[in-house]
Amino acid sequence: MTGPVPGRPAGPETPFAAFGLPGEPGTGEFWAAVRAPVSIPAADGGWRTLFLWRGPEASIDFESWSGPVPLRRWQATDCWYAEVRMPARLRVTYRFLAHDAAYADPFNPVGAGGDRSIAATPDAPAQPHWPAIGADDVLPVPHTRLRWAGERLGGRRTVRVHPVAGGGPVVLLLDGDDWLYLHPAMAAFDSAAADGVMPAATLVFLPAGDREAEFTCRPELWEAVRDELLPLVVESGVPADPERLVVAGQSLGGLSAMYAALEFPDLVSRVAVQSPSFWWAPGATDLADPLGGPVGGTVAARLREGPDLSGLRIAFDVGEHERRMLPHCELAESLAGRAGATVRVSRSASGHDRAGWRQALLRDVAWALG
Repeated sequence: MTGPVPGRPAGPETPFAAFGLPGEPGTGEFWAAVRAPVSIPAADGGWRTLFLWRGPEASIDFESWSGPVPLRRWQATDCWYAEVRMPARLRVTYRFLAHDAAYADPFNPVGAGGDRSIAATPDAPAQPHWPAIGADDVLPVPHTRLRWAGERLGGRRTVRVHPVAGGGPVVLLLDGDDWLYLHPAMAAFDSAAADGVMPAATLVFLPAGDREAEFTCRPELWEAVRDELLPLVVESGVPADPERLVVAGQSLGGLSAMYAALEFPDLVSRVAVQSPSFWWAPGATDLADPLGGPVGGTVAARLREGPDLSGLRIAFDVGEHERRMLPHCELAESLAGRAGATVRVSRSASGHDRAGWRQALLRDVAWALG
């Protein structure tokens, strides 16, 4: 794209006018009007989305959707921009990278932690109950915290516990720190309960240690949850019913939740998983293409053994833009249904990204609670 002739006021030929930003790029008036990112329909479908950055040279880093996108400078100003083609129905986490540091988008009020923001195309489904949290906002955390010195897993970790609508069945959120400090799950669950779409429950935010070691189809985590963590929750004084347990996990956490349902059915019979890593099999993470192995990985192999899953209630969700994940998930979904599980299947408007999964988390936990 070319800019205006030097010395002549910027006109409709600037790359910003089509996005509702007339005026001279880089001026105070221009920056005062910026609300980014902004999307307009693309001629051949999808969206053209404008991202703006004020400062030094930078690039945009998208989470699990696209490679880095360099920003272009507008003439000799402090205005840097990129017009990014986006597909229909996409919600994605992104950040600006400048001088070896990461920054949230200062023009976007929807953040995910201190250095990330969330963009959504206009046709992406709404996410009711999830408040817009800016990069500078501090998320509230549950008052109750448990010091768990796990003998089976080793080390110490802090587990937060929060009663929703007075407390009830335990909802174990794997990767709990992400749901505490990046995405405001406590506020979202409370809002959903107040709106009548979430039953009473007790959230247990379980932080991950070594994700690959703990989440890849190994029994130690679930033995520790059963024998060490759940008794701590009961002793905490927070109203909780560990006999009715829902496990929610994403990516490798989703793999682990499904493994628990298969191998610890007396413990886990209600599961909500988003984009579970069903491509996983021993040695897969060492391959140049981890997703290129047998479809469905270890979970599909276990399901083909014919376990009786008639007591299992499981909600599956995966990002609709995760093309290579879909075959792995579709096979596991089908096999679980054939094995007798009560199955719910959905697709989120995202890639491999909590920004897209989080509405499915609320909806599917509520469904799993029954």
